[in-house]
Amino acid sequence: MTTWLLLLLTGWLAWTLGEYLIHRFAMHALRGRGITSREHLNHHADRDSILEKWFLSWLGVVLVGIALGEASHPAVGFGWVLGYGFYDLHHWHAHRRRPRNRYQRWLRRHHFHHHFGHPRDNLGVTWPVWDLVFGTYRRPGVVRVPRRMAMVWLLDDQGDVRPDFAADYQVAGTAARTPALAARDRDDAFANRPPAVV
Repeated sequence: MTTWLLLLLTGWLAWTLGEYLIHRFAMHALRGRGITSREHLNHHADRDSILEKWFLSWLGVVLVGIALGEASHPAVGFGWVLGYGFYDLHHWHAHRRRPRNRYQRWLRRHHFHHHFGHPRDNLGVTWPVWDLVFGTYRRPGVVRVPRRMAMVWLLDDQGDVRPDFAADYQVAGTAARTPALAARDRDDAFANRPPAVV
């Protein structure tokens, strides 16, 4: 049982490295070439885009998990798939739900610093270790969010940052998203630039 758990954790750890490498190279470095990069950069350009090709992502992760399990041990492949599930759930929650504990609060600041300030940094969504290893970790200060892209949980009914998040976030600019601004957001995302605050 102990060996199985260690192999499961090995698979999970392998996923965290995969999460970092896929995010850095297959999503950002390709600047929209290929479905993975295109879907991800569209996600950066639009507040409500949460990777529409979700089924394809899961299919790819499960196939890699099966291959890892066949090549080493089933627990490694299972750990890989569980790691992705943890990432997928927490990434979705980061965009859609307010944080409920210190880890979730950290993850949101870390991730939204990536979205709104430094798209080539903080690429490990669920764990900063690989960012530290590869020199892409940036400690987020107060994250400045364009109002038109603010997460649904961040703002109150008046469009201001909720008081419990005021130490971590600021919003600026207009809430209106014109077609010209949407095109600019897409251009910025595909060039790995943070969205403009206008």
